[in-house]
Amino acid sequence: MAQEASMFSAADVAVTYSQSTGHDLPVEELRLPADLAWGVATAAYQIEGGAAQDGKGKSVWDTYSHLEPSRTNGQHADVACDHYNRMPEDVELIASLGAEVYRFSISWARVIPLGGRDDPVNEAGLAFYSDLIDRLVARGIEPVVTLYHWDTPQALYDRYGGPLDTAEFRADFASYARLCFDRFGGPNRVRRWVTFNEPYITSIFAHLNGTLAPGHCREANTDTKTEPWRVGHSLLLAHADAVLLYARDFQPANGGDVSIVLNGHFYEPFNAADPADVAAAERRMVFYIGWFADPVFLGSDYPAEMRAYLGARLPQFTAEDRDILRRAAPLNGFYGMNHYSTKYARQLKTPAADDDWTSNIEELSVDSEGREIGPSSAMGWLRVAPEGFRKLLCWVWRRYRVPIIITENGCPCVGEDDVATAVDDTFRRRYLGVYLDAISRAIHEDEVVVKGYYVWSLMDNYEWSAGYGPRYGIVHVDFKTLKRTPKNSAFYLRDTFKRRRGVSS
Repeated sequence: MAQEASMFSAADVAVTYSQSTGHDLPVEELRLPADLAWGVATAAYQIEGGAAQDGKGKSVWDTYSHLEPSRTNGQHADVACDHYNRMPEDVELIASLGAEVYRFSISWARVIPLGGRDDPVNEAGLAFYSDLIDRLVARGIEPVVTLYHWDTPQALYDRYGGPLDTAEFRADFASYARLCFDRFGGPNRVRRWVTFNEPYITSIFAHLNGTLAPGHCREANTDTKTEPWRVGHSLLLAHADAVLLYARDFQPANGGDVSIVLNGHFYEPFNAADPADVAAAERRMVFYIGWFADPVFLGSDYPAEMRAYLGARLPQFTAEDRDILRRAAPLNGFYGMNHYSTKYARQLKTPAADDDWTSNIEELSVDSEGREIGPSSAMGWLRVAPEGFRKLLCWVWRRYRVPIIITENGCPCVGEDDVATAVDDTFRRRYLGVYLDAISRAIHEDEVVVKGYYVWSLMDNYEWSAGYGPRYGIVHVDFKTLKRTPKNSAFYLRDTFKRRRGVSS
C-alpha cells in the first residue's frame, strides 16, 4: 500500500477551492456512524500539576514557564488543574459526561525523571498512570495514550539538546516507549498509542520562532535555518522506531495500534482568481502536513516541493532510514488529526527572510476582497470555518488513505472566566455542531473514513505560552478553588452523539 500510495501526484489529491467556508451554515445534526467513538482530550503538563511531586523530574516546560522575564504571561503549571491529585474525581467526571474515550499524555519526566535509557525509572509516576488506566477501563472508557506532548525531559535537553541530536534522542525515546508499552499496554488496557503530538509545533514554534519551550532560537549559537528541520527529522525517525518496536514486541499479544498526531489548518487562496495564491494554498498544506505525513504514511522522502525550496537545509534520509520508514508506514493504524480552523494563503511577491519555513507564503484571516474566513473565537486565529475542515478531511484521506481520528477539535469562547457566563457557551456549541456536520458530510458524501472524534479539551487548563487566558474546556475550572463545572457544550456532546448515531439512552 505504501509503495502504491507514494506514486500519488498533486493532481490526484486536488481539492476544489472556494471562498465559501460554511461559517454561516445552520447546525443540522447530521447523522454519524454508529462506530464513530467520541471522547475528550488533555495533555499532561496542561492539567496535572504536581510539578515536583513523588519524584517527578523537570521538563522543558517546567523550566520555560519559570523564566524571567516571563514568556508565559507570568503563569506556570506547577498546580494547573491538580489532576495528579484529583485524578479519581476526574475519571468520574469523564464517565458522567458519557465520553467513550479519554486521550491523555504521559509526562516522560514523571516516569523517567532524567529521561535517558540508562536513568532510573520512577515507580510512583508509573503507578499514577497505571491507576488512571485501570480506573478508565473499569468505567468503560478507552484510554488513548500520547507518549510525547511537547514536554522533553529537561535533563535530555541539557545533555544533548533533546531532538536536536537525532541518534541520542531516538535511543532514549525508544527506551521510554518500550517502558510505557510494557507497563501500560495489554489486550484489556492501552491498545491505542500516539507517539508524538504535533511535531510541526515542536519543530517550528519551539525551535524556530521560540514562542514555546524550550524557546531554543533565543539562546546563543542557534541556527534557525537548519535546526527546526533537524528536530522534525529526529521526531519522524523516533516515531518509526516506536511503530516497529510495538509491532514486533507488543502487538502480537496486545493487539491495538500506534500512530502519530499531526495538526494542520486548511488553506484557501487569498485571491481565488490569482493562480499564484491557488498554488500557494496547496503548497502550504504540503509544507505543514506533508512534511511529516508523507514519510510517516507513504514511507517516502520529504515532499518534492520542500526539497526544491529548502535544499540543503532539509536533512537527508540514509538508506537505513528509508528502509525503516518504508517498513513502518503500513503499520500506522490511523491518522491522528488535530484541527481548529482555516486560513487564507497569499504568495508574497518579495523574498522572505532567510529562515523562511513557509515557502514565502503569508497566512491571513481576511481575503483579497476583505471577507473574513469566519467569526472569531476568543483567539483571533481560530475562526469558524467548517467547510475548510471538510476539505482538509478530504485532502488527507485522498493523499494517504488511512482511517482518520479527530484527536483534537474545539475552541475558546469570550468571557469564560466567570463560571455563570462560561456555562452557557453558545458559541462553542454551535462551533462543535457545524464541525460535526462537516464530519458527517465528509463521511457520507465524500466517502472519507473517520473513526473517532475527541474534543479539546476535557477541562479548562494551562494553555502553554498564553497561560490561563484562553479556555478550551467543555468543563469550567475555577483556578482558585479548582472546582470543575460542566458547561452546556459537555451535555450537548453527550446528547448529540446519542441522537446522531441513533444510540438509545
